[in-house]
Amino acid sequence: MRAIWITKHGGPEVLEVREGPDPEPAAREVRVRSRACGLNFADVMARQGLYPDAPRPPCVVGYEGAGIIDAVGTAVTLRKVGDRVLFLSRFGGHADTVCVDERQAFPMPETMGFEEGAALPVNYLTAYHMLFAVRRIRPGDRVLIHMAAGGVGTAVLQLCRTVERVSTIGTASAPKHDYVRSQGCDHVVDYRSVDYVAEVRRLTGGRGVDVVLDALGGPDWKKGYSLLAPAGLLVAFGLANVNVGGKRHLLRAAGQLLRSPLYSCRRLMDDNRGVAGVNLGHLWGHIDVVEGEAAAVLAFYRAGRIKPHVGATFPFSRAAEAYAQLEYGRNLGKVLLIPD
Repeated sequence: MRAIWITKHGGPEVLEVREGPDPEPAAREVRVRSRACGLNFADVMARQGLYPDAPRPPCVVGYEGAGIIDAVGTAVTLRKVGDRVLFLSRFGGHADTVCVDERQAFPMPETMGFEEGAALPVNYLTAYHMLFAVRRIRPGDRVLIHMAAGGVGTAVLQLCRTVERVSTIGTASAPKHDYVRSQGCDHVVDYRSVDYVAEVRRLTGGRGVDVVLDALGGPDWKKGYSLLAPAGLLVAFGLANVNVGGKRHLLRAAGQLLRSPLYSCRRLMDDNRGVAGVNLGHLWGHIDVVEGEAAAVLAFYRAGRIKPHVGATFPFSRAAEAYAQLEYGRNLGKVLLIPD
């Protein structure tokens, strides 16, 4: 097998493709020969040493992919050799051969290609969980999504279109506005040239929004909370503000954490607002939740109501370039790694 290893914490130069023996599936695991693997911001932070869940280097990260099952464990009953699947992995996903629990491998629709399959699990499950499990969006809701041109942003915009009269406001740099609009965003705000807080208030007539989906963190969580209408909800699902493209910056990370707001139950009660958090990786112990949400997302795909957008693909040998797409905010939709 070939895998992308993080040899130590640092910049893109610490990534290295290594070969090793094929893994053997445990009793309830399937082994997948991956055709495409998803890259996420958590992987970038893991490489920089800023993701506390990640294994210590040298290690292989990666949460998702798609391919064909070529071996099954002795107790597997749900899947079989030859099945085309997309999968979730608790790290180790950036490899051309991956073993996962059979319940974390989901049959792909016949019309879905491997690249679409690899682009779906993390982004769409995160978006679905925020919108339909944590918030339970309703017709007429107003949703603010930051980093609207990214993988999760794309998924959020598409899923919001499945509920009547939901209006969306997305933040993105000016060159990405056409793409964000093409995914169904009603209002796009250039956060680099406009005060997005003032602009959201203007767009909503001062009422604010019902949902803020924020992967920025730090002081932006405070700004998002201030934009909530009565009964509104801030959902935190990342801390992208700690990133400085291409390198590890511990002082910046510490500064962002220190500037993160603290909320008391008394304040939430008095404000009639809520705050929630989402980390898909921490739902692995609740596989029944993940299975149900994956089924719902795949049903949306089969119905033609969502479609993953693959913005860029890179072979394993060019993994550093793939990481740069996310680190420097160049991506539109999903970035994938392809075994070579």
